[in-house]
Amino acid sequence: MCASALDSVVWTKSRHSNATGNCVELARLPGGSVAIRNSRDPQGPALIYTRDEIAAFVAGARDGDFDSVIG
Repeated sequence: MCASALDSVVWTKSRHSNATGNCVELARLPGGSVAIRNSRDPQGPALIYTRDEIAAFVAGARDGDFDSVIG
């Protein structure tokens, strides 16, 4: 889905984002799904996930499951 089609949502960026634009933004969608977009391309694609999928990802990130991806 094109992120520009989601004009009525509020996008949230992490406090850990930096000034060079290395970040993603998330938005809660009507019905409970969550959209994710690249902050450097706000008119580009948005990936849509269920609330449960995002909750599982966040829990895994908190537990360090993905540390090897960035390590």
